[in-house]
Formats: sequence, structure tokens, C-alpha cells
Amino acid sequence: MTHEDEQPQLSHVGPSGEARMVDVSQKDVTDRQATASAVVRMKPAVLDALVSGELPKGDALATARVAGVLAAKRTSEWIPMCHPLPLSWVRVDFSRVGPDEMSIRCTAKTAARTGVEMEALTGAAAAALTLYDMAKAADKGIVIGPIQLEHKTGGKSGSYRRASAGNADASSS
Repeated sequence: MTHEDEQPQLSHVGPSGEARMVDVSQKDVTDRQATASAVVRMKPAVLDALVSGELPKGDALATARVAGVLAAKRTSEWIPMCHPLPLSWVRVDFSRVGPDEMSIRCTAKTAARTGVEMEALTGAAAAALTLYDMAKAADKGIVIGPIQLEHKTGGKSGSYRRASAGNADASSS
């Protein structure tokens, strides 16, 4: 069997194929950080209203920021095999990257035995969904995505950074 033919070992699948929570009790507690992003696209006029706080439902960015932080804190309640983590910090930021596009970045930090990627992804997703909810009356065609991990540090697997559009592979150490 060549290296390319090897199947990756899935940590959340038991020997009989059953879903399982990974036992992290023997892993060291290390500082961990992850940042995820999400993109939300909508009509330019609706995004103008969202950014200026003029949507009928109020300040969408403030509401989405709070939703992202709260969702990150409760990730283990949403993702069945996620461990509950003591988050030390969560931040949600927004930037308009085009006439019809808003970028969301959620960063989460912890000192724990397992990574914080799911918390960052969940925070970004919840913020994006909240923007949809706040603006859907003005634009039913809002599109969310991609939602993706941008980078992470800490733990046994080391660091990861998503490759820029010009690079084929992401870096890791």
C-alpha cells in the first residue's frame, strides 16, 4: 500500500464504526487559539443599511457579534462530540470586502487539552446566521459561505494556516 492509498484515522469513529467522543484525559493542557471566517453576500443596498445600522431590526453587527461570542461559548451543546472548553477569549470582527460582501472573523482562545477550532467556526457561523436573520426582510437571497478555519495554534498537531489563494497547500508544523 502506498502512502496515497492509506486511509486517515478518524478520531471520532470507534473500531466498529460507531461515533465516539475522544478521550483527551492524557493530553497536556496547552494554550490554543483558532480563527475562522465566514462570508455573507447580499444586495449592496441592504449591506449599506446593515453597516449603517438602519435595518428595521436594529444594529445587526452588534447583535451578530454577541451571537458569535455566545455560540462559541456553547459549541459543545451544538456539536455532539465536542468537548466543553473553558474559553479565555472570543472576538468577532466584521469587514466589508465588497459592495455586496461582508467578511466575519471569529477568534477563540483557551488553555485546554483539545483544540478550539470548532468554537471559532461555530462563532463565525452564528454571526453569519444572525446577519441573515437581521437582514432577511430586506433580501431573501442572502448567501452565506464559505465558512472555514483560517489558522490555529497549539496542541500536538501544531500550527495550521490556510494557504492564500495563490498557494496550493496550507502550511502546518
